[in-house]
Amino acid sequence: MNLKDYIRSIPDYPKKGILFRDITTLIKNENAFSETINQIVERSKNYNFTKIAAIESRGF
Repeated sequence: MNLKDYIRSIPDYPKKGILFRDITTLIKNENAFSETINQIVERSKNYNFTKIAAIESRGF
């Protein structure tokens, strides 16, 4: 499954020159969301995390 097919690109949002990647369509699709989680788990198996930071790019 190509997860990029489930991510919308919105040009010039929220302002001109920015290409906004909207993952709402990915999250709404049960199979795509499940595959996303599976890929994250698989790619992070070899790491021994002690902390995870979820930083929002727009400063909220």
